[in-house]
Amino acid sequence: MKNRVITISREFGSGGRTIGKKVAEELGLPCYDSELIEKTAEKSGFHVSYIKDAGEYAPGGFLASALSHRTSGPNNADYLWKIQYNIITELAEKGPCVIVGRCADYILRDTADCLKVFIHADMAFRAQRIVKEYGEREESPEQRLKDKDRRRAAYHRFYTNMKWGHAQNYDITLNSGTIGIDRCVEIIKGLY
Repeated sequence: MKNRVITISREFGSGGRTIGKKVAEELGLPCYDSELIEKTAEKSGFHVSYIKDAGEYAPGGFLASALSHRTSGPNNADYLWKIQYNIITELAEKGPCVIVGRCADYILRDTADCLKVFIHADMAFRAQRIVKEYGEREESPEQRLKDKDRRRAAYHRFYTNMKWGHAQNYDITLNSGTIGIDRCVEIIKGLY
């Protein structure tokens, strides 16, 4: 029998991680987010900071991901993708859970009873939220959002050949800026 898994994909700053953790807590399920990075580091031998960065960059950079074309064999990012793929699959096999990011929606598409969620919000809401959550930086919050989202989209496209954030790839998309983080949690719990 397939386990019920909630996958949360999200725009940077939309509160997807917070929503995922709250949903898991309220449903009494484990939530995997940064734990995936730690498990991948443990199995690969790479440092956590390297895994964290590599998980949002498509191999060969933006141009290579846009072309979806390889000129050489597997690289570190491919090796890490395989490890991450196996970890996510194993976690879903262990039991119901919430998994935030890391293309879990794609990885589990055929192996789990998946509720695929995408959390988004407008630029103003996300900019205000990342300043509050992560503090001021030298670059503008809007530029940070655009850069992070562009990297996530390229990574997702490279490994899944799907457009990140497009509604047809998810069961539900929620605008956390409009309906609020707590209401997103309630909606997701109601669908579980």
